[in-house]
Amino acid sequence: MNMQTHKLIAPVIITAVTGAYYIVIGITGGIAANSIVLRLLSFVVPAFIVGSMIYILIERIKEIRSGEEDDLGKY
Repeated sequence: MNMQTHKLIAPVIITAVTGAYYIVIGITGGIAANSIVLRLLSFVVPAFIVGSMIYILIERIKEIRSGEEDDLGKY
């Protein structure tokens, strides 16, 4: 494996583990909620968080592949 692949492993693993955590929280919160509104929120909020994490992961992968190491170089 080359160096770029090594740099991709940690963000992907962290996103997968954290995303799975939020999915489980959303499912259990949705099951335990009494009202329709709480059930909907229990699914929508974690889904939004997971979607945001996936978007950020994609941006990070693009950044790593372009060779740009830090965002600090822009300032």
